[in-house]
Formats: sequence, structure tokens, C-alpha cells
Amino acid sequence: LQVILGGGRKYMFPEGTPDPEYPDDASQNGVRKDKRNLVQEWQDKNQGARYVWNRRTFLQAAQDPSVTHLMGLFEPADMKFEAERDVSMDPSLEEMTEMALQMLSRNPRGFYLFVEGGRIDHGHHEGIAYMALTESVMFDTAIDKAGQLTSEKDTLILVTADHSHVFSFGGYTLRGSSVFGLAPSKALDLKPYTSILYGNGPGYALNGSSRPSVTGSEISDRMYRQQAAVPLESETHGGEDVAVFARGPWAHLVHGVQEQSFVAHVMAFAACLEPYTDCNLRPPEGLSNAAHPRPVACPPSLLLLLAGALLLLLMPALH
Repeated sequence: LQVILGGGRKYMFPEGTPDPEYPDDASQNGVRKDKRNLVQEWQDKNQGARYVWNRRTFLQAAQDPSVTHLMGLFEPADMKFEAERDVSMDPSLEEMTEMALQMLSRNPRGFYLFVEGGRIDHGHHEGIAYMALTESVMFDTAIDKAGQLTSEKDTLILVTADHSHVFSFGGYTLRGSSVFGLAPSKALDLKPYTSILYGNGPGYALNGSSRPSVTGSEISDRMYRQQAAVPLESETHGGEDVAVFARGPWAHLVHGVQEQSFVAHVMAFAACLEPYTDCNLRPPEGLSNAAHPRPVACPPSLLLLLAGALLLLLMPALH
């Protein structure tokens, strides 16, 4: 791996290793019982490798041409929700996407980059729509940044998700209404309800034998849990099909209803990877700044995969 960015610091260091950001909080110390320092091992294996744990040093390292491999671990465990992120210490998903693209685009043979907006999923599991949707907005911003930094001529961008959630919008809300607001009419129990609801999860509640009422002040709290139909500690995934969007070379292969495994074959074919190495595709005319022209048997397209609840950036090596 040339670039790896996210959270999970404590899982990389020996048990008891103080965290650099929270040195007085023992719960954030390293947890590895095998006493291995995986960060140091990774640096030892890769000349030009740099490890960073805050936004300032990350931005510096990503723009340093002497840094060939970059590991940035910005929290001991999960990254904070975007709505709670310390902007001075932790980079955004957009910034991580941009810096990763800048680093990997130095490779004239192309690259593969996978970016996950994984906290969308966590927000839904907690039944807190505000956290999930603000993560989705940042996810969208990262996709936009990737589009700005690459070209449709040589970069395939795929956007998809690995699952849905039992999350719904309803209530015939009026145009211009907040998605976090109340439906314009009341339910059969003569109580208001929100336009966002969950099929199950921690938002289930009863006052006596009926569901509690909902007030405008409650739903204005960004930590408000939307009501759920079935009580669970954690909201579950849904089972319906998810969307796949594509832009760039071979994007036309992404259409209709397909098995999930088809996505991997599209990526492999577009990148001339096994089992499609004998692709004999012509290089595109006029490469983007993300690649450097050179004679190749396959198209010098950089594949960018961005996935829905999950943000994936796919950039394959070219032959």
C-alpha cells in the first residue's frame, strides 16, 4: 500500500503505547498484545515512507515529492463524524481524497485508490439521520473533488454501495421543507411524525402503550434519533438493490440490473487486469494531469471507484 489514511491508530501499536493526541487517556493507548509496531514495520519496508497523525503534517507530507508512501492515522479508533470533526487536527474525506490523488498520480502507469465514507453506515446504525446525512454530503464533496482532479478520457469513476439501510423519507412533505422536519399532517394517533423514519433501530420508544410525540425542538437537535418501528440496539442494513454510477472509459458497461460481482469485472476489464490482460485497448487521446503519457498496450486510464455508503477510489496500474 502506498497511501493509507483514516483512523485506527491504537490497533497499530503495542499494548499500552500512549496516543500522541490523547496521551493522558489510557483508553486510547495501543492495544496490540503481540507487541508489534505495525507502523514502524511498514516504514522499514518502504523507502520514502512517512507516518503522520494530524492534518498539518499530513498536508505537508502529501505534497513532499520525497514521500513515496504515506500512512495517516488521525484517530485512535473511528474517525469522528464530519459534524464533530476537529478541523485543525483531522483532515476531511475530501482532503484525504485530494491528497491521495495527488500522490498516486505521480505514477505514470496509473493507480488504484479506494476511499470509504464508512461513517455514513455508523450514523444509520445509531439511528441518527443528521450524522449519516452530513457524512453523505461530505462523501458527495469528495466525489466532486475526484472529478475535478481527473479526466473522463482516462479515468473511470465508479460510485456504488455494499448495502442499503432500513431508512426512509415520507410524509408528503412540502417543497422547501427540511428533510429533518415534521410531516405536514399527523399520524392516526393524532401525533406528529418526522419525514425521516427507520424500520428498526434504537429510535423505537413507547410512552406507556403509545409512541411518544415529537416536537420541533427535539428534532432540531443533531443527535436526535428518528423513531423506529422495531426496537433494536443497532439499526440494520436493508436488502434492496443499490445504485452504481460511472463516468469515464467503459462507463457504458454500468447499466441496468447486474449481480454485485459484475462491478469487479468491469473494473478489471477497464484496467486490463486479470483475466482481461489481453484487452488491446487503444490509449485515449489527450491524457489528464493525473497520468503521464507513455507507450502502453492498454489504455492509460486511471480507474477511480467511489462507493456509496462507502467511498471507493479505483486507480489500477497500467501495462
